[in-house]
Amino acid sequence: MLSKRIIPCLDVRDGQLTKGVKFKGNVDIGDPVETARMYYEQGADEIVFYDITASAEERKIMLRVVEKVAAKIFIPFSVGGGISSLEDMRAALLAGAEKISVNSAAVKNPGIIAAGAEAFGSQCIVVGMDVLQVSSSQTIPSGYEIVIHGGRMNTGIDALWWAKEVERLGAGEICLNSIDADGTKDGYELTLTRLIADHVRIPVIASGGAGNPGHMVDAVTQGRASAALIASIVHFGEYSIPGIKKYMHEAGVKVRMKW
Repeated sequence: MLSKRIIPCLDVRDGQLTKGVKFKGNVDIGDPVETARMYYEQGADEIVFYDITASAEERKIMLRVVEKVAAKIFIPFSVGGGISSLEDMRAALLAGAEKISVNSAAVKNPGIIAAGAEAFGSQCIVVGMDVLQVSSSQTIPSGYEIVIHGGRMNTGIDALWWAKEVERLGAGEICLNSIDADGTKDGYELTLTRLIADHVRIPVIASGGAGNPGHMVDAVTQGRASAALIASIVHFGEYSIPGIKKYMHEAGVKVRMKW
């Protein structure tokens, strides 16, 4: 059995680490570079970096900050936000990223997934899915809709259909974020997580809602996720990565321990 991964998420706005609830009310909370270094030293399996306003502001990702983070950590590093072309992907990889996350750009131009996978390998391409629970309909039978531009724009695309489609196009991983659960600390949206994980063969990262280590255990067992993304609970010092992993290990979940 593969080890389950714990992945801190750095949402960055104007060069500062920031956090909100349900994609709203963001407050700046620190330096993303030093925070990434701290999480690396604590034993994080990967780091995810999102320039959260790049797509909505129609600008490129802040490569200067990506370079600074990459210089401080020596674990897989995924970056996203404002990446809309192969040139953007290449620039982020040259700045030190190992993985590229596409979200809004992939919805607008699905061909970027296939092009990125062909150019850099499927293992480099992560598709971020921001999902909102809605009433089931003919166009959204699963009851989960894809939204883009940081939750600002509904698409009318069914999340389950889109997950299967991005896998077909060559994505190597899905980062599945529930907007309804984001920042609430009430736990991951397990129904959504398991729905997607059960219908694709590529790894699914559960994102949105972690409030305690038990929620991470639930995400990788009940939700069948391959990894759990965390933010608020470590950003604000409520839990540490070693403490989270110790809890998961004692609950019978295989994790990489830093003894």
